[in-house]
Amino acid sequence: MKIARVVTNGYLVFMPELPEVETVRRGLVPIMEGSSIKRIKVRRNDLRLTVPGDFAQCLEGKTLKKLGRRAKYLVGEFDDGTILLVHLGMSGRMLIDIDRKDYPTAILSNSAHLTRKHEHVIFYLENGATIRFYDPRRFGLMVLTDQAGFKKHPLIRHLGPEPIDQDFTGPVLARALKSKKTSIKAALLDQRVVAGIGNIYACEALFAAGISPRRLACNVQGKRANKLAKSIRDVLLEAIDAGGSSINDHVLPGGDLGYFQHFFNVYARAGHLCPKCDCGKPIASIKQSGRSTFYCSNCQR
Repeated sequence: MKIARVVTNGYLVFMPELPEVETVRRGLVPIMEGSSIKRIKVRRNDLRLTVPGDFAQCLEGKTLKKLGRRAKYLVGEFDDGTILLVHLGMSGRMLIDIDRKDYPTAILSNSAHLTRKHEHVIFYLENGATIRFYDPRRFGLMVLTDQAGFKKHPLIRHLGPEPIDQDFTGPVLARALKSKKTSIKAALLDQRVVAGIGNIYACEALFAAGISPRRLACNVQGKRANKLAKSIRDVLLEAIDAGGSSINDHVLPGGDLGYFQHFFNVYARAGHLCPKCDCGKPIASIKQSGRSTFYCSNCQR
């Protein structure tokens, strides 16, 4: 899928979506996976959900076997079966400090120059690295569960399919939309329908698929569902490759910015001409369920 290169102004506040969380995960994996937690310092526990009182005790001395992701959550699997769920909220960052010189320079941290006033949880690893959870708004969270309780956890059990998995197809999406009487834009923001999509990527995927955000979700079936499923996956993967969208707070664990915001076709581009060369219509902006939607009324039906 060809994406027009654009530079946008007047960005809107947004919560990190699947691509931003996935880029954070990929940045942390080389540092955290296979390392044990030497010490944890909880500087402030009043996040969106209170950090458990035994948080440090439960994880210190444990080895992180795998750092995965489910929707917008980081999922840390430890060698004793403990699972750590992390949500970045509106402003959360997981930043790496490394003193050792034998790590690849591409992941060395620039975060030492950032203020540490809002660092609430600090992980000291046996390999010499330090991971700092920074969250000025404190909408993020860190909670613990285990293998048996993970799929039934209140934060996880309602989530729909992962849209970048190979088995996310048109028929899978069509089944999820079949009974939805809301707009397709609202349906894509419903985490029970598709996991991890937020406002930015719903707008961009609908534009790529040529589907109006006003269309009833239940009418997105057959070829339309096939096209939309592909567009969702393509847009998300391209955003991941670009390091996500750095609009307000998103940075990679090494301190670098993502740059997918420079490739938006419609998001935050109201009044700009549609990037399709044969269109000539301006991008429109409407409110749907309290959220701004950006689309081309000519190209999206």
